[in-house]
Amino acid sequence: MNWITNFVRPKIKALMSKQDVPDNLWHKCTRCQTMLYHQDLQKNLNVCHHCGHHMRMEVQERLEMLFDEGQYQEVELPKTVVDPLKFKDRKKYTDRLKEAQAKTGHKDAIVVAQGMIGGETAVIAAFDFSFMGGSMGAAVGDGLLTAARLAVMLRVPFIVIPASGGARMQEGTLSLMQMPRSVVAVELVKEARLPYIVILTDPTTGGVSASFAMLGDITLAEPGAQIGFAGRRVIQETIRKVLPEGFQTAEYLQEHGMVDLVTTRSYMREQLITLLQLLMKPKTGKGQHSSGKPS
Repeated sequence: MNWITNFVRPKIKALMSKQDVPDNLWHKCTRCQTMLYHQDLQKNLNVCHHCGHHMRMEVQERLEMLFDEGQYQEVELPKTVVDPLKFKDRKKYTDRLKEAQAKTGHKDAIVVAQGMIGGETAVIAAFDFSFMGGSMGAAVGDGLLTAARLAVMLRVPFIVIPASGGARMQEGTLSLMQMPRSVVAVELVKEARLPYIVILTDPTTGGVSASFAMLGDITLAEPGAQIGFAGRRVIQETIRKVLPEGFQTAEYLQEHGMVDLVTTRSYMREQLITLLQLLMKPKTGKGQHSSGKPS
């Protein structure tokens, strides 16, 4: 054994060895099947630059996209009773929660954040579809109420961004009770005469679409987002009719008056800034300036 064996040879092996290559450098567009380089896709806000398809987006990336300079403060949410029904299917509900928490880094399927959008303070409650399909349980209901109360306390707009498959089956009736609780949260904001804006993303279905998601003062949606209550197949089998092309898409809902505006992701922040500046502009009465001082 000498310095060649102990020092030189390991250095040469290190230089000659293959570098580990990440397995997620390329992503396939779920619509046109084009392979997209991950950095290009990230720069384009997870929108395919070939066909314009809006793919799902991580909740942190979405919040950074909307808030000024990507800066926001995440709001601590109240603790809820874990697994109140002691539910178990193929695995325990508690195990599913732990897996989802480890995967996403979040305690549940909702993230509440406070920050500035175009210089206007706002509270956003955004759903994380990666957390058990963004399903709505007691923790989500608590999160919506916490966000609404914060918006009322600060006298600022409340923005909700749903991305959910609906109620969380592991919480049974308790999950269904979050629907009226979410409506109560919306009413708190409306009674305070503050703007309530909803940005519908893919997917917005089930009990979420049947409650707070359709109560916005202004409802925006991303292109191509699936929005509805029951699935297409279930509806067709129930009414025994073939549904029209594009049924339950953001564009179809806009045509039928359920969505105010379908906005591309790249323009969403600019659209929000315009809305917030209009909605939060100080009202001027006769003989008063916008500052509220008599003329």
